[in-house]
Amino acid sequence: MSQPSLPSTERSGIIRDAVAVGVATGAYGISFGAVAVSSGLSVLQACALSLLVFTGASQFAFVGVVAAGGAPMSGALTAMLLGTRNALYGLRLAPLLQWSGVRRVGAAQILIDESTAMSVNRDTVPAARLGFLATGLSVFVLWNAATLAGALAGTAIGDPRTYGLDAAVGAAFLALLWPRLGVARSQVVAIAAAGVALALVPFTAAGVPVLAAGAVALLGGLLSLPRGDA
Repeated sequence: MSQPSLPSTERSGIIRDAVAVGVATGAYGISFGAVAVSSGLSVLQACALSLLVFTGASQFAFVGVVAAGGAPMSGALTAMLLGTRNALYGLRLAPLLQWSGVRRVGAAQILIDESTAMSVNRDTVPAARLGFLATGLSVFVLWNAATLAGALAGTAIGDPRTYGLDAAVGAAFLALLWPRLGVARSQVVAIAAAGVALALVPFTAAGVPVLAAGAVALLGGLLSLPRGDA
C-alpha cells in the first residue's frame, strides 16, 4: 500500500531541522580527524573509520584507547560495546520505517542517535522516513567531510597537544554523554561505569578500563529493558 505524501510545509520543516542537526553534529568530525592522526592513524585510516564505522562515540573510543597505548583490539572491542545501542535502535525503528531488503541494509549505515531521534516521534511513516533519511544523510556527509578536514589539519599543525587538542576525546565524550543524563537511571549507570573505570586504571593495561566501563553501560541498558508479562 502506498503511503500518503507529506504536506510541503511539514516536509520543508523536517529537512530544515535535519540539516541543522547535521551541521551541529558533523562539526565534531573535525576534532575526531585531528585526534585520530595524532594517535597514529593515517588520514586514510581516519577517514575510513568515519566512512565505515560512522558512530561518533565508538570512533572516539577507539582512537582514545590507541592514543593511551592500548592494543587496537581493545579499542575495537570498546567501540563495539558502545555501538550495541544502535542494534536496539534498529529493533524500534524497523516496524516504524517499514523498509525491507536493500533499503533496510542501507538504512543500517545511518542508524545513529540523531537519525533515530528525528524519526521516532513522527506521526506518520512518510514523516518518520524523511526525518531518518534527511538527518542520517546530513550527519553522514558533514561528519565525513569534517573528518577529512580535521585529519589534514592535524598533519599540518603537528602535535595537537601543543594546542590542547589532546583533550578533544574527553570533551567529545562529555558532549555526547551530557544530553543523555537527564534521567536518574542514566546518571546511576554513568557513575557506576566511571567508578569501575577509575578503579581499574592503576591495575590494568590501557584500554581495559574503558572496555569495562562500556560493559557496565551495556549491562545497565539490558537491565533497563521492559520485561514481558510473566
